[in-house]
Amino acid sequence: MIEATMIDDLRVDQSYFTFQNDRWSPVNVSKTGPPNGSNTPFKFSIFSWNIDFQRGYPEIRMKAALNHVYSLVKDQTIPSFIMFEEMEECDLDLIQDEEWIRKDYNVTDISNQFWQRPGYYGTCILIPKALPIRAVFRVRYENSEMQRDGLFVDVSLPENKTLRVCATHLESFVARPPKRPGQLATAAKFLHQADIGILAGDLNAIEPFDQTLHQQNNLKDAYLERGGQEGEEAGMTWGQMAFKWQRERYGLTRMDKVLYCGQAELLDFGTFGMDVEVEDEADRQEMLTKLGGLEKAWVTDHLGIRADFSVGLSD
Repeated sequence: MIEATMIDDLRVDQSYFTFQNDRWSPVNVSKTGPPNGSNTPFKFSIFSWNIDFQRGYPEIRMKAALNHVYSLVKDQTIPSFIMFEEMEECDLDLIQDEEWIRKDYNVTDISNQFWQRPGYYGTCILIPKALPIRAVFRVRYENSEMQRDGLFVDVSLPENKTLRVCATHLESFVARPPKRPGQLATAAKFLHQADIGILAGDLNAIEPFDQTLHQQNNLKDAYLERGGQEGEEAGMTWGQMAFKWQRERYGLTRMDKVLYCGQAELLDFGTFGMDVEVEDEADRQEMLTKLGGLEKAWVTDHLGIRADFSVGLSD
């Protein structure tokens, strides 16, 4: 077992994993990894998706989710970071079994070893193998009853620049006093330490104060930067594929966001995953019969979010 290394009260560095010699092997990160070789503008995508852990049928749902993500990235000409929230260990097993992931990606987690809630659920990032990784670490949120954290990956760019991406899942539900403001402030502190910082995930933005947390932390909201308006149905990422009673009670919500800072240009933003169902018809019928309250056998209750960025480099 690779032991995590305590850096300070919040940050815990960890290894990542690569597939070689027919097995997934841990890699201890070199803090001075070589830069990406080109001096042309560096373009990349961020994909983030929360796969509901409570819906049951985790293997067939995650398999369909992975196939959908693959359909989106397989013809990409730019590297894509793929982030997942609410992963169970069986989800990590499926990730490890995918040939396209084995071939093209390193992964931050192949077990619950580094999660704040071992045996429950956690986050995971797939990192394109072409990118030089400088660090992988988690930042624990001090004020979290659900043991939530931020999962960070640093990638070396030319001109000694660092791209830092973060996958996170902020505290669910209403709390008094609120917990999400402090959690996002903690994550933002680490984002601002890099040349480019990008955070994506389920921010559980369900209260009015959530709408301004990015501003309070000097972050840009990708959806708003592309002209979206707060409260528009077009921006909602949760509820369309929820149980009917949940949608009727809570309505639609823009829970999932991409926030960023530093020397990055946002090229595009959008959602994905609408109406993605489990793939076998018999499985679909079983889900609809046994779960009840679902109009379709959807893989999750969240839409995924995607953002494309460019980092300009000197001539």
